[in-house]
Amino acid sequence: MAIWNQDQLDGFGFKRLGSNIRLSQQASVYGAANIEIGDNVRIDDFCVLSAGAGGIAIGCNVHIAVHSTLMGAARIELHDFSGLSSRVSIYSSTDDYSGEVLTNPTVDSEFTGVKSAPVTLGRHVIVGTGSVILPGVTMHEGSAAGAMSLIRRDCDAFGIYAGIPARRIAARSRRLLGLEEEFRKFRRTDGH
Repeated sequence: MAIWNQDQLDGFGFKRLGSNIRLSQQASVYGAANIEIGDNVRIDDFCVLSAGAGGIAIGCNVHIAVHSTLMGAARIELHDFSGLSSRVSIYSSTDDYSGEVLTNPTVDSEFTGVKSAPVTLGRHVIVGTGSVILPGVTMHEGSAAGAMSLIRRDCDAFGIYAGIPARRIAARSRRLLGLEEEFRKFRRTDGH
């Protein structure tokens, strides 16, 4: 994967950039002035980051896998140690499908009914391949969504969700919280 170097990243005009960012040259970035990226982030080939007025905030130690999309007018947040598998789509805006209004971006906004709401993925959230997250969803700390899930409602902390629509199917271990602390200690002693 060819990645942008620091000088090239600075040229995008991001709102904030951490260190050790691996952004693929094959990814697409729109609205960089509204995008914040923390330390140790990897964004793979063919991802799309399209930030509206609410912006996109990506924490530290976050991975966004190939062909994933983050887009919409409202804020999207991915907190530390969260991750998206390939082909995950996060939308903070959606058209009104009722038929009461027109749809799509070629129509003037007074004839549409676009709805926008923030999307938040807490620390240690993981989302499986092909999943879709809709506007207004909060996936609380440590929650997980299995592959091909449609997440249209909030997910409780340390719950595992799957399906269309996603439903809680199990509890997730909290052991990773201790591992995070060990990782942080290791990084401090290792000089990273």
